[in-house]
Amino acid sequence: MNIVFTSHAEDRINIRKITKEEVIEAIFYPEKITKKYEKYYFTKKLQKGTIEVCCERTERDIKIITVYWV
Repeated sequence: MNIVFTSHAEDRINIRKITKEEVIEAIFYPEKITKKYEKYYFTKKLQKGTIEVCCERTERDIKIITVYWV
């Protein structure tokens, strides 16, 4: 499965000082997964705080739309 970062997601990762590795870890090892309006929200607790990753899933790809602190 391919992980695709949108330009918006990459901007937010840089602004919010989150690494791509932390985002990928949240997707593969989440503490909570929520599905709303055909989007998936992966929540993961990190040492710095808790992040949520908003994604769209297809058969072949996970497209990361945005990432934020909760």
